[in-house]
Amino acid sequence: MSQFLNASDAARHLGISAKALRLYEQRGLLAPVRSDAGWRAYGPADLERGSEIVALRSLGFSLAQVARILKGDASGLEPALAGHEATLEARLREVVAALDGVRALRGDLARGGAPSASDVTRTLVPTPGLHVAFDLPWPWGGEPFELRNIRPLTYITGPLGSGKTRLAMRIADELDGVFLGLDRAADPALQSKIEPTVGLLVQDGATDTPALRALLGGLEASTPVVVDLIEQGLDRATQEALIAHLRRHGRGELPLFVMTRSSSILDLDALGPDETVLLCPANHAPPFRVAPYPGTPGYEALASCLATPEVRARSEGVIAVRR
Repeated sequence: MSQFLNASDAARHLGISAKALRLYEQRGLLAPVRSDAGWRAYGPADLERGSEIVALRSLGFSLAQVARILKGDASGLEPALAGHEATLEARLREVVAALDGVRALRGDLARGGAPSASDVTRTLVPTPGLHVAFDLPWPWGGEPFELRNIRPLTYITGPLGSGKTRLAMRIADELDGVFLGLDRAADPALQSKIEPTVGLLVQDGATDTPALRALLGGLEASTPVVVDLIEQGLDRATQEALIAHLRRHGRGELPLFVMTRSSSILDLDALGPDETVLLCPANHAPPFRVAPYPGTPGYEALASCLATPEVRARSEGVIAVRR
């Protein structure tokens, strides 16, 4: 590898997109030098720092948290690490349970037993997670839809008029969950319960507003929650702090579905294994999962649906009319 890389090669070296690399520079996390022709050039120190940023982002830290950590400010690090520790412990329990099952099968074999096919599959094949199946409402015309192995965090997105709100409401019904609409309001009875979370988010750059408190109160429901445009009323810093918090802590065993068209909420460069993206196409083809990798089916359409909070604010309240 030469001493300096251009933006494309540096992004490839770090395993991220060029867009993510530009975002790190915009936030002051990276400061590449410029060639005589004005091109960005990333040296060994830039790549080392970039690797640190990528690693911190993979742990669920927001860009604001990453900036503080790189400056040596450890405030807010403890709850973030605690959340990541809880996630790792849950995965460890799953691995230990699977390991115990395999050892039991080997023990049966050593004693001359012959485990049945069902015993083997129950042990070696993961138990299917939560799923829903139903006929799609208008505007799709009754096509069957199925979502298997629902992950802790599912994004629902699509252009205006694509039917994503109807899909979200139907999912909430099928899961006996709560649909948190745009008319959400802060519940005074929940304010003391959500106060610690508000404090953590504010420390991470969020703005304490009624919109944020109404949202956090709604997430306290003891059933699956489907949120209509989760970014409603939240500025960029609040959106970034919120989604980083949800990635780290989630809702335990309860899945969360969020409708969004904000690139700060649905950051395609930061999606983890516990997150799923559902796209409602503009042509009213059935919704489908999109893998967050350039070149995969639906990726370009997905990327075109998203915009920065500033752009989303300018289009707030726009209603699509189907003719």
